[in-house]
Amino acid sequence: MELDLALIWALLIATAVLLYVVLDGFDLGVGLVFPFLSDEEERDVAMNSVAPVWDGNETWLVLGGGGLFAVFPLAYAVVMPAVYAPVTAMLLGLVFRGVAFEFRWKTVRWKRVWDWSFTLGSLVAAVAQGIILGALVQGIEVENRAYAGGWWDWLTPFSLLCGVAVAIGYALLGATWLIMKTEGGVQDHGFRLAWPAAIGTVAMVGAVSLWTPFLDPVFMERWFSTPGLFLTAPVPILTGLTVLSLIWGLLRRRDYQPFISAQILFVLCFVGLGISFYPNIVPPSISIWDAAAPDESLGFLLVGTAVLLPIILAYTIYAYSVFRGKVRAGEGYH
Repeated sequence: MELDLALIWALLIATAVLLYVVLDGFDLGVGLVFPFLSDEEERDVAMNSVAPVWDGNETWLVLGGGGLFAVFPLAYAVVMPAVYAPVTAMLLGLVFRGVAFEFRWKTVRWKRVWDWSFTLGSLVAAVAQGIILGALVQGIEVENRAYAGGWWDWLTPFSLLCGVAVAIGYALLGATWLIMKTEGGVQDHGFRLAWPAAIGTVAMVGAVSLWTPFLDPVFMERWFSTPGLFLTAPVPILTGLTVLSLIWGLLRRRDYQPFISAQILFVLCFVGLGISFYPNIVPPSISIWDAAAPDESLGFLLVGTAVLLPIILAYTIYAYSVFRGKVRAGEGYH
C-alpha cells in the first residue's frame, strides 16, 4: 500500500504547531502575568520556572515553519504574503522576550526595563499568533496559485478577536504553570490570576467557536449538519468537561489539575480547527495535496525527520525531567 506522504507531513506539521502552542504558550503566559506579581523576588521565581525550557520550546515553531516551507511550498508562498506584518511582529516580540531573559539578570539599573520587555514581547508574540490564526481561519484569497489579497486583509474583527483569545488563553497557561511549579506567594498569585484568565478563555473560546461556522459554508455544514454533527459532537462535549475539570482544580487548589486541564482545552481547540480545515491547508481552496511538494522530496525529508524528531523529543523530555519539581526563591536556572 502506497503511503500518503502529503497527509503524513500534514499531521507532522500540525503536531509540531500544537506542541509549540502547548509548550511555548505557558512561558509566553508567564510573561503576560509577570507584571501582576507583587515584587522582584516573585518575578525572579516566575522567570526561573521557565528559564531552562523556553528556548527549547521554540524548536517546534522552527520545525513547523521550516517544514511548511520545505514540504508545502505553495501554502508557504500563499500564507506568508498574507500575514507578513503579524509574522514580523511575532518574531520581534520573541526576540525582545529572549533578550530580556538574559539581560534582566545582568543589570540593576535597567532591570525594570527588561521586565517590561519580557512582558511586552510576550504580549506582542501572543496577539500576533492569534491574528495569524484568525487570518488563516477566515480564509485567504488565492488566484492562479498566488496570494491575491491586500496588505491589510489580515486585520479584521475576527482576527483581532482571535488575537485577544490567544493572549488570554496563554495567560491562563502561564498562571496555571506558576500554580504547578511554585509555592507560597507566587502560587497564591497564580490562583488569583488563573480565575479571570479562565473565565476570559472560556468566553473567548465560545465567541470564536460561534463565529467560525459563519465564515465558510463548509465549516457550518461540518459542525451543524448530519451526519457530521454526530462525528464532531465529542469535541464540544469534551471541552465542557475540561472546563469543569479546570474550575474544580482551581476551587480545590490542586497543583497539577488546572495546568493539565488548560492544556487539554488548547488541544481540543486545535482538534476543532483541524476538523474545520480538513482537507485544506489554506482555507478555503488549497488542499494538503495541492500544496505538497513532489513525493520524492516528501520521502527524502521524511527520512531525515524520522531521525531528528525522536532526538528532539528525547532532549525535550530530558530537560523537563531534569528541571521537574517546584522552583523556590533563591533557586533556579540562573
